Amino acid sequence: MKVLIADDNRELCALLRDHLMQEPELEVVAIAYNGNEALEAISRTNPDVVLLDIIMPHLDGVGVLERLGHLNLSKKPAVIMLTAFGQESITKRVLDLGADYYILKPFDLQVLTQRVKQLGERDGQNLLPPVPPPAPAKTQANLELDVTRLIHELGIPAHIRGYKFLRDAIILAINRTGSLNSVTKNIYPVVAAKYDTTPSRVERAIRHSIDIAWERGNYESIYKIFGHTIDQERGRPTNSEFIAMLADRIRMMHLAN
Repeated sequence: MKVLIADDNRELCALLRDHLMQEPELEVVAIAYNGNEALEAISRTNPDVVLLDIIMPHLDGVGVLERLGHLNLSKKPAVIMLTAFGQESITKRVLDLGADYYILKPFDLQVLTQRVKQLGERDGQNLLPPVPPPAPAKTQANLELDVTRLIHELGIPAHIRGYKFLRDAIILAINRTGSLNSVTKNIYPVVAAKYDTTPSRVERAIRHSIDIAWERGNYESIYKIFGHTIDQERGRPTNSEFIAMLADRIRMMHLAN
């Protein structure tokens, strides 16, 4: 059974490839890091199953689905969508475009492997209902709870607009480690799309949240997390530094558990 992985997170792609290749009936025939590469690889390898991330550079997963039907393939591959956000409108869109399944990051590798096998063996009929899981996985729920608690601990009030932007930006940074290479291109647009606003407003609102934490927040918690890692002349971290430090702290908490 031929599997193609399309995700711009290279660490995740390597993890998925190594895990799937342990199954004797599965073969990872290609890895693509953006939508254009995914379409080319699908045309070249004609896979049975495609693991397709929604947010990718150049052409996103939705764009790949839109163009998939125009490829000259002997058979249409089953498509499992991977995403860090479970926004209802996006879910409906990808399913309407023909995605067969939808799974939220972080996910259980064994569950994903089972879905790959089931969909790859369908032989023209769906063995799984083409709907997303009814609720995020327990690990995702725990992750969101831990991020929320940490933001509260720093003294950022929940009623300001930047609070939810910052929360989602941290979760996205945890789920997609490569996204911090360019917060402006990889995180702000995703958060902005979720809340129907602009990336620049997301950036400003997060900046405002950080300013409040530094001016009126819990000094002990701030020092415990940031210590002397922030430039003393500037006094407070940039948005990217703040998101990265909190994402790393949550990752370490989950690894410890």
